[in-house]
Amino acid sequence: MLRNKYRPSHPDRFRVDFRSGNFASQLLAVREFEDGEIIATLEGITEGPKRYSSVQISRDMHIELNSDLLYMNHSCDPSAIIDVSARQVRATRFIPANTPITFFYPSTEWEMAQPFSCNCGARNCLGSIKGAKWIEEDRLKDFWCNEHIWVLKREQSGNGERNKA
Repeated sequence: MLRNKYRPSHPDRFRVDFRSGNFASQLLAVREFEDGEIIATLEGITEGPKRYSSVQISRDMHIELNSDLLYMNHSCDPSAIIDVSARQVRATRFIPANTPITFFYPSTEWEMAQPFSCNCGARNCLGSIKGAKWIEEDRLKDFWCNEHIWVLKREQSGNGERNKA
């Protein structure tokens, strides 16, 4: 069982709270993080195909995080961002110890490999998470997103020429 062989990737920063059920596990902070603080750098990543566990980093490229960051769940009111250009995960607000570290999946994903119904409970919850492609631009502006998402959104709306993101 994975839980018995688990070795934390960043034991001084976060840990996985393994729970039974599909996609029920979560990433918890083991210490406090200040707003804007770097939670982790993206190291040891590998390029891979688009799948439920990958993170989109450009128009056509996906990576596997190969660390406990895989267990960051989605929230429409996220506590962190994955900044693919800086190769960092940063806190978007104060994160107390023993609380989930989450990010807004459409901030990296144009089309989700595995769309889902969101149960984050945030006031601004989108309800259905399919990727940035299906979120109106005016609504998407309420969220921090990576540059490749904005390039694709401008192309979709006809307000930008097709550049390689």
